[in-house]
Amino acid sequence: WSPGRRMFNAYGPTEAAVGACMMAFDGPISHRPPIGRPLANLRVYVVDPNRQPVPIGVPGELCIGGLGVARGYLNRPELTAERFVPDPFAGTPGARMYRTGDLGRWRPDGTLEFLGRLDDQVKIRGYRIEPGEVAAVLQEHPGVRQAAVVARDDLPGGPRLVAYVAASDLREGEAPAWERE
Repeated sequence: WSPGRRMFNAYGPTEAAVGACMMAFDGPISHRPPIGRPLANLRVYVVDPNRQPVPIGVPGELCIGGLGVARGYLNRPELTAERFVPDPFAGTPGARMYRTGDLGRWRPDGTLEFLGRLDDQVKIRGYRIEPGEVAAVLQEHPGVRQAAVVARDDLPGGPRLVAYVAASDLREGEAPAWERE
């Protein structure tokens, strides 16, 4: 924090007009700064697994409704149906809300706090990545019996993806199939 300067913390996935919440700070910032309040024409809900609102201070999934919510994913009808669901709180027929997969909670002062992800999705250099999807593609290779992918942030330069694989049908001393090709 620097006197005479103002910092803004903004939150929002691309699926909801990029910016859904914002908060300005005029003083020192806490360890976990709040992501603010919903912007105009947007609604943010914190819900339990049954999509019911949770009380202040209780963690739940962040969901976004309102005019900034996208219509879905191009050529991905299953994912669209999973993430873009009817908005039961809007009071408008046909209104949708986007299930972000992010974990958050309302603070007593009426601002939202971001707590992390509900799944294994990671962000590396601005890209959202599903390690499980990467592992599934690796396992399609005939030389791979099993794969696990994780994000590691133990070296300078920021987080990176690391894959661990167990080769299939590997005899002692033999190179994996992908090295023989």
